[in-house]
Amino acid sequence: MVLHSDLFCVNMAASMASQAVARGLRGASAKHLFLENFKCPRVSSRRWLNLQEYQSKMLMQESGVTVQRFYVADNAPDALQAARKLNAKEIVLKAQILAGGRGKGTFDSGLKGGVHLTKDPSVVGELANKMLGYSLTTKQTPKDGVKVKTVMVAEALDINRETYFAILMDRACNGPVMVGSPQGGMDIEEVAEKTPELIFKEVIDIFEGVQDDQALRMAANLGFKGPLERQAADQIKRLYDLFLKVDATQVEVNPFGETPEGQVVCFDAKINFDDNAEFRQKSVFAMDDMSESDPTETEAAKWDLKYIGLDGNIACFVNGAGLAMATCDIIDLHGGKPANFLDLGGGVKERQVYEAFKLLTADPKPSPSPNPRAKGGATCPLLQLFRDETDGDTDPPLWGRSETGLTLNLGTGICISYRELETRQICGRNVNY
Repeated sequence: MVLHSDLFCVNMAASMASQAVARGLRGASAKHLFLENFKCPRVSSRRWLNLQEYQSKMLMQESGVTVQRFYVADNAPDALQAARKLNAKEIVLKAQILAGGRGKGTFDSGLKGGVHLTKDPSVVGELANKMLGYSLTTKQTPKDGVKVKTVMVAEALDINRETYFAILMDRACNGPVMVGSPQGGMDIEEVAEKTPELIFKEVIDIFEGVQDDQALRMAANLGFKGPLERQAADQIKRLYDLFLKVDATQVEVNPFGETPEGQVVCFDAKINFDDNAEFRQKSVFAMDDMSESDPTETEAAKWDLKYIGLDGNIACFVNGAGLAMATCDIIDLHGGKPANFLDLGGGVKERQVYEAFKLLTADPKPSPSPNPRAKGGATCPLLQLFRDETDGDTDPPLWGRSETGLTLNLGTGICISYRELETRQICGRNVNY
């Protein structure tokens, strides 16, 4: 795997879809230009909050946003009862996991598809019985899939027309913007590339909020007509209220559609949150489901460490995201393969260093070389702390070289880089960068 620094340029203000819009519109006319000066900030030291679909819908309901009627169940009898309670013409049963492509996924129970439509409520119990407790595998899950613990039983609504709508933080505008397209329910990246004139943007004054004329103009651009235009504008304003209420960095609705009965509904939504607002969003962050997260990444997040597992066999331990990315790049450049991206960040404490080493030495991928070429012992006091705590008994072994900082030969399994070091020994040779 070729690892480049830009792989870790993580955008906290937009989902992959919204980033795609930005990429696709860079070549568009100024009239329709979206996020013209879009730039990615560096990796955040906090783990992103992930919510299940039903949790996002609950937040929208609380803000008066129109969504399908739904219930959540963690066992088949409750799912059956929920289906009967809905008393709907058609019911949709959705497995709840933090991955896309559920409709085309497969369960290890033999059931195909994590999303099922039925007009018979009694079937819901049977389907739920083949979902709950079983692993669902999609294109976005690990190869062994993700175990389904809850299902959402919802009213299935017909959709006359689908549009796309999002509110997100735009660095170029120094605040929130509304982005919409009458072409919804599909890959927004494709819309941005092929028909950028169908992407519309409204900059929101953070002090004034969404004005009536802005909401109506966006509703009209999305193609809503007559009474539906006013209804869509009202939903847009409610979505902005939600955006502020939960300290979101993005609220993305796709599709934002209309039904044959003349109702504007948010059929599916993704909400990204500002992790720095956790102190005042306790109830929202309490919903975080970490059971599907990588255990090592979850443990790293407890100590405010930035960790991303990779598939190589050389562990990296670095202070500074930029240096960490450069270290991964240069490892690959000289024939090595990084096993992880790990950045301690500024102001690191001794305990964080100790916990970081524990994470790395617990990883079975890094392995010592039979011919380690680094010479001498490390003089870094933070490394000495780990040696003291472990009595020097580490596997893979630690090797270091430097006076003000240190690096470890890649052959030893762990590579440590500190900013002060100008020369690093990579695969047995000195490399300046």
